[in-house]
Amino acid sequence: MPIPKVAIVGRPNVGKSSIFNWLIGQRVSIVDPTAGVTRDRVSFLLDLNDEGETPQLIELIDTGGIGIVDEDNLSEHIEEQIQIALRTADLILFVVSAQDGIVPLDEHVANKLRRLDTPIILVANKSDNDKEERNAQEFQRFGWDVLAVSATQKRGRVRLAETIRETLERAGGISPPVMAADEPVMKLAIVGRRNAGKSTFINTLTQEERVIASDVPGTTRDAIDIHFELDGKSFLAIDTPGFLRRKGVKTDLQFYSTNRAEKSIFRADVVLLFFEANSQIQAVENQLIGFIRKAMKPCIFVVNKWDTLVGQMPTERWGEYIRESYPDLSYAPIAFITGKTGKNMKTMLNHAQMLFNQSRQRISTAQLNKLVSEALENNPPPLFHFRKVKIYYASQVDVSPPTIVLFCNMPDAFSAPYQRYLVNYLRDGLPFAEVPIRLLFRKRESSDTKDEIDAGRKS
Repeated sequence: MPIPKVAIVGRPNVGKSSIFNWLIGQRVSIVDPTAGVTRDRVSFLLDLNDEGETPQLIELIDTGGIGIVDEDNLSEHIEEQIQIALRTADLILFVVSAQDGIVPLDEHVANKLRRLDTPIILVANKSDNDKEERNAQEFQRFGWDVLAVSATQKRGRVRLAETIRETLERAGGISPPVMAADEPVMKLAIVGRRNAGKSTFINTLTQEERVIASDVPGTTRDAIDIHFELDGKSFLAIDTPGFLRRKGVKTDLQFYSTNRAEKSIFRADVVLLFFEANSQIQAVENQLIGFIRKAMKPCIFVVNKWDTLVGQMPTERWGEYIRESYPDLSYAPIAFITGKTGKNMKTMLNHAQMLFNQSRQRISTAQLNKLVSEALENNPPPLFHFRKVKIYYASQVDVSPPTIVLFCNMPDAFSAPYQRYLVNYLRDGLPFAEVPIRLLFRKRESSDTKDEIDAGRKS
């Protein structure tokens, strides 16, 4: 049975995003007093049976406010996203404000929902106390039972979750989904400056208007999780807001959007960093590269809108431009795509899967020791304070990124250039050719007599 979709709808500023975040227990949707903050459909897989052994998953969907007049003339696009959510929902949470009481726009939303065959739960949010909870009962005139809750005061969450579960069961059942146990789902963060074509890429990828694609800078505000399949494999794409440099962040909304983009990089398994083919690299990309370096994430440099330069510039020249700009990331692959038409997108995603697999590989200690020994033979480390630098053995202690510990006599003896030499030598000899490698140096304990490398070099 497919995972049921539960859409949260209502007029602006009734607390839809607050309820969304409250139910899932995370700050995913942006919450701000400004009307019209949410534009796209923001979704999250929520387990209603979070304390039980058998998961009961729903896809909870936050939507924009019905009737919003958008400051960037995107009202029609926002309304289209809401209509898609309503058409595909198995259950609708109609959210109103107990503090405001019934307003004409609530009547408008109620009339719209009455035309649907979908089950509806009327949720009176902002019922912060007993008096407001009693006042919320006036919404019964819309024809549905009223469930009074308060996201900010954390009143009624368990009751709301139980009502969702019971309503779905009456409507046709909710059963645990069949999970593929063999391969984890790769998380792809799609990052880049504003108007780099990220949302258009997502819509082409999913073959639906999953997010609003517009020439208006900053159209996407939330980081949006989007599940899709390709060739029988499941993926999770994280569409992020167009990134702004720190000094370009002037409002709370821009701060939240920028913060979401940064966090998405740390959540991801592989990062797709978008460049515009017909635009030079800017400080925005440099800042994103800083986050990618810090998080040590596999990355593909994606030159989008390549159709605009076909016949005008060879791919080699753009590739050299990127390599010269980021020489320390010379191992990261470069893809030239056209997000609008889908050209080269499948090849790029297959390459991303390869990076994901590389980052999760484990190498035997014997293989590591052999390779480190070869590196030392080819280029021994210089003396440190007139003492010989020794590496006794190596061990891979983690994946994503592959993390290798070198046990030695003097961890401080290895200069940055020599560390780069070791990493590059390991990269050439191990199946980590296109992903970051974390190299750690640890002093061998006095009680540890293991010596698989230095003793072997002496013999």
